[in-house]
Amino acid sequence: MPASKKKTSVRPPAAASPKSVPVPDIVVPQPRPRSFYGHGLPNVDPSHLQGRLIVVEGADGSGRSTQIRMLVEWLEGSGHATVQVGLKRSELVRDELEQAQRGNILSRRTFSLFYATDFADQLENTIIPALTAGFIVLADRYIYTLMARDLARGMEEEWLKNLYGIAPIPDAVFYLNVSPEILIQRNFAKNYHLDYWESGMDLGLSRDMFDSFLKYQALISEKYHLLQRIYGFTIVDGNLPPDQINRELRHRIEEVLAGKSRPKSKAADS
Repeated sequence: MPASKKKTSVRPPAAASPKSVPVPDIVVPQPRPRSFYGHGLPNVDPSHLQGRLIVVEGADGSGRSTQIRMLVEWLEGSGHATVQVGLKRSELVRDELEQAQRGNILSRRTFSLFYATDFADQLENTIIPALTAGFIVLADRYIYTLMARDLARGMEEEWLKNLYGIAPIPDAVFYLNVSPEILIQRNFAKNYHLDYWESGMDLGLSRDMFDSFLKYQALISEKYHLLQRIYGFTIVDGNLPPDQINRELRHRIEEVLAGKSRPKSKAADS
């Protein structure tokens, strides 16, 4: 009899295990009291504003927009709903403000009130509803830029504090501090020219726009540091690489979401 063949069991190849996809840790924002810098808005109860307000400040060329974009990707990837606001985004006055600036015809107080109207409209129709709904609002500049510009143009500090008493106190404010020399390089690299208003040409600092830009941005930086002493926001070295800056911002925002206390603002007590 022929030798019986030994049966060999053949197993199908094991299915490859799917690669594990890292799931980001979701930090649930902890409840915290909210207040305004002054009188606030009529019929708005600050206790209902349960979202978070994160502000990134800095001059044109400081890297604000890049940081906002990176923060939105990180926050939304971690399960948070976000809303973005910024200067000249009000449907009410945006077009008129753009037109007036192109003509370089604004007086200093008109300049101030135009931007205050832009802010108030966004506050009532975007920021307050988003905070009420529990969103994280990311502001690409806030009242501090407006106040720094106005202070540089000789506006009264107390008048400005009263004007922006409607503003909710943010949960975190980061000012990207960049030297005027680097700002001018970045602006030329991006736009190939300097902006009339960002150069402070209306102040008569110099007939040369290049020289005026350097003087104006140095003046604005001085006003930001004055406001930092009043409002207690965080100054970040904007000359660092974007990824390094973003890691610092994320770390600080994680602390905010975890309910750790914000810096004390002198303005809130005045």
